[in-house]
Order: sequence, then structure tokens, then C-alpha cells
Amino acid sequence: MATSKFTANLLRLKCTGCARMNYYTRKNKKTVERKLDLKKYCKWCKMRKSHKEVKK
Repeated sequence: MATSKFTANLLRLKCTGCARMNYYTRKNKKTVERKLDLKKYCKWCKMRKSHKEVKK
């Protein structure tokens, strides 16, 4: 099955509090060389926590 342009660049974001995979996002790999670290809401922790990029 062929992957689309959208699904080929998806990254998973993992909550640092409960270690669950909550979000999926994309990034431009040519301009952003570091790993993403975003503050997002975790529905299991019920607060805003740091979510870090993990490998697929």
C-alpha cells in the first residue's frame, strides 16, 4: 500500500508525565533539525505537560 505525503511525515508526541502517545504532528525536516518539545494538554494527566517527539 502506498503512503501519502501527509502520513510519511507524521511524528508522534509523547507526554512526559504519563508517557502516553497523545498527539501526531508534522515538521519540516529541512529547517528544523532538533526534536520537537511542545506544551500540550494531556487528557490523562488533566493538565498541560511537555510532549516530546519520539521515534516511530
